[in-house]
Amino acid sequence: MIKFLDLQAINAQYAKELKQVAAEVIDSGWYLLGERVKQFEANLAKYIGVKHTIGVANGLDALRLILKAYIEIGVMKEGDEVIVPANTYIATILAITDNRLKPILVEPDINTYNLDISLIEHHITERTKAIMVVHLYGQVCWSKELEMLATKYKLKIIEDNAQAIGAVYTFPDGREKKTGNLGDAAGFSFYPGKNLGALGDGGAVTTNNDQLAGLVRALGNYGSHQKYINEYQGLNSRLDEIQAAFVDIKLKYIDAENILRHEVAQYYCKNISHKQITLPISLNKAVSLSHVFHLFVIRHPNRYLLQNHLKNCGIQTLIHYPIPPHKQIAYCSYNNQSYPITELLHKEVLSLPISPVLKEEDYEKVVEAVNLFK
Repeated sequence: MIKFLDLQAINAQYAKELKQVAAEVIDSGWYLLGERVKQFEANLAKYIGVKHTIGVANGLDALRLILKAYIEIGVMKEGDEVIVPANTYIATILAITDNRLKPILVEPDINTYNLDISLIEHHITERTKAIMVVHLYGQVCWSKELEMLATKYKLKIIEDNAQAIGAVYTFPDGREKKTGNLGDAAGFSFYPGKNLGALGDGGAVTTNNDQLAGLVRALGNYGSHQKYINEYQGLNSRLDEIQAAFVDIKLKYIDAENILRHEVAQYYCKNISHKQITLPISLNKAVSLSHVFHLFVIRHPNRYLLQNHLKNCGIQTLIHYPIPPHKQIAYCSYNNQSYPITELLHKEVLSLPISPVLKEEDYEKVVEAVNLFK
C-alpha cells in the first residue's frame, strides 16, 4: 500500500535528533513557557522575516487569538464582518464565529482554488473589518489588488498559513516575501500532517505589529502578561516545550522538504494525462516555491470511482474536503446559501499521495494507476 502520508517515515529521518531533544526537555524539568519555545519563536520569526512569533496550542487558536486581539485593540467588535473564502477548511471560519464576528463567504478562483480576489470588493460593507486569505493546499493567495483593497477600505489582512509554510510570493518588482509575512498577522498550524509538523498539536502567530504580538501572547496565557494578574478574558493556548523543540529541529529541513514535494508535484503534472483529470495550476510558475504542495489536489467528475480504483491499486488517497463549511450542520443558517464553484470543487477534488519521503517508484505507480482509470 502506498500511504497517503507516511508520517513515521518522515519523522524517522530525524529520529535521533528528536529523541535527544525529547530527553533534554524531560530532564530539564521545565515544560511550558521556557527556553525551547523562545528559541523556536526566534528561529521561525527569522525564517519568515517577521518581528514577532508567538507559539500557541494549534492553528485554530492562532486565528482565534489574532481576531480576539484585534477586538481588544478596538479594530473590530461583535457583529463586524470578515471576508473569507467559501472554499476552505472549517477551522478558518470557526475562528471568526468563535469571536462573534460574521464570516462573509466569497467564491474561489476555479483555477487555483484560492479566494477569488476580483470578487472581494463587491462584498465589502461598512461592517467589513478584515480579509482572511487562505493559502490553500500550499499555494500563495496574494496580489497587489488585494493590498490596494485593504488600503482603500482600511482593512486588516489575516493569513491562514496553516498549509503553506515556506511558500514565497514574488512582487512585480522582484521582491520576495514568505507567506506569514504578507499581511498584518498570520496563523500557522503544526498539526503532524503539515509540511512542518509537530508530534502532536501546535501552532503560532506571526506579525510585525508590537501591540498585536503582546496582546496575542497575553490572551493565549489566560489574559496575563504577569502570573496571577489577568488583564483580559483570555484563553489557555500555549505551545509546549517538547513540541517547540520538535518543530525547531524540523524547521531546519523545511525548504529541502518543500523542494522534494515540488519535484513530486512536477512529475504528476508532467505525466498524468487522463483527459478527465484536472491538475492543479500555479499562477506564479517562475518561483518554484509559490506552491509548497502541502496537498496535491486533482479533480474528477467521478472522484469516488477514481478513489476506489486507486484503492484497488494499493494507493491511499484523501478528500480535502468532502463538505464545504456552508453545508455543514454546524453552520445550518448557511445551508441554503449557494456557492456553485465551491460546491463543484468539494464534489470533485481528490488528494494524491505527496510527501518528501514518497519514493520515485511509488509516484510513478500513482501516475500509471491514474492514467489507467476508465
